[in-house]
Amino acid sequence: MSTTTPARGVGDPEPLFDPFAAVLERIADAAALVGLDDGLHQMIATPERVLEVAVPLRRDDGRIEVLRGWRVHHDTSRGPGKGGIRFHPLVDAREVMALAADMTVKCAVVDIPFGGAKGGVAVDPQALSAGELERLTRRYTYDVASLLGPDRDVPAPDVNTDGRVMAWVMDTLSMLGGQAMPGVVTGKPLAIGGSHGHVGATSTGVALCVRAALARLGLGVAGARAVIQGYGKVGAPLVFLLSSLGMRVVAVEDVTGAVYNPAGLDPAELSEHVARTGGVAGFAGGDVLEHGELFRVECELAIPAALDGAITAQVAEDLGASVVVEAANGPTVPAADVVLARRNVTVVPDVLANAGGVTASYFEWAQARQGYRWEPDVVATRLRASMERAFDATWDRADQLGVSLRRGAVALGIERVAEATRLRGLFP
Repeated sequence: MSTTTPARGVGDPEPLFDPFAAVLERIADAAALVGLDDGLHQMIATPERVLEVAVPLRRDDGRIEVLRGWRVHHDTSRGPGKGGIRFHPLVDAREVMALAADMTVKCAVVDIPFGGAKGGVAVDPQALSAGELERLTRRYTYDVASLLGPDRDVPAPDVNTDGRVMAWVMDTLSMLGGQAMPGVVTGKPLAIGGSHGHVGATSTGVALCVRAALARLGLGVAGARAVIQGYGKVGAPLVFLLSSLGMRVVAVEDVTGAVYNPAGLDPAELSEHVARTGGVAGFAGGDVLEHGELFRVECELAIPAALDGAITAQVAEDLGASVVVEAANGPTVPAADVVLARRNVTVVPDVLANAGGVTASYFEWAQARQGYRWEPDVVATRLRASMERAFDATWDRADQLGVSLRRGAVALGIERVAEATRLRGLFP
């Protein structure tokens, strides 16, 4: 729920962004839009359980370092919890709670039978050896194992985690349970029960939303200019995908810097440069773009594909794009939404735009339960159909309510969660 904030004086620092408060504000808005009673609103807004654990890690030199980890179940009225595990030095309880709540809404928006969950460890994985990373993963998994299971909570990769990490999570839980548990995680390698099409599914979903949004707005795709913040698991494939649609990706930024080319960056050359140097900085196919300038570039489309809180009110004021499609989780703060609405910028929110990943995770989970792997074209066809159906439902609901796509998406998700909660009733 929103709270009253004292007015800031001249020279006061910018208030710290609280991602969970932002999510609660959006849930409260959606609850009001669809007329939820206060008790049902509170049930949906309040996390079901928040587990914080100490994660002792034996370093390669024998030292013991104690890290902090979390696993959160936000709402499981529609099915098992679903959400990634991230390893990042800035992870904290509020962020994990926010991400879990976003997953609740996201799974409902794309109408898959999962609830919202999330996990993380406050650690810089780049500072760990391969052995340390494995020991960290297995110890964290052991510490939160009581919350996990194919019918309770199914983790997936997130920031700084991947298929290898998911393999360690699955193996640890299988050893603890004394049986094979391929359905306990998604995003696994194909060799141990993963699914075709999972890698790159988030980027594919974003690209589908880009095409659908531009079509609804009557804007041409061919020749349209795009900027992307982030060049990781989501941002890097998007450079290829958007270019294949005929768009010009004119600027890309990552932690090393930003590059700009008004004629469009070459996807293959940029990929080769990053593989060789570790970042986009220094790419010969573009000019240096100063820090903070990416979202000021004049273009049709801006895609935040990094971490949360990237688009502040000031960034929104200076935004050079007319459409934003959120590939990251929580990249736009609530104050920026007000500015973007005033400036008539269309925002396709994260709970819709980046839902391709969790949809592919649902497909992988379903295949594990069936013991039968789908062909790649089956996965691709079902992913496209799911994302297009969710986009149309969100756009139409927003039109019906006369609100932005974000407010319409959260309202749609909250309505579906509320329906499941009502049908299940209250125990005891």
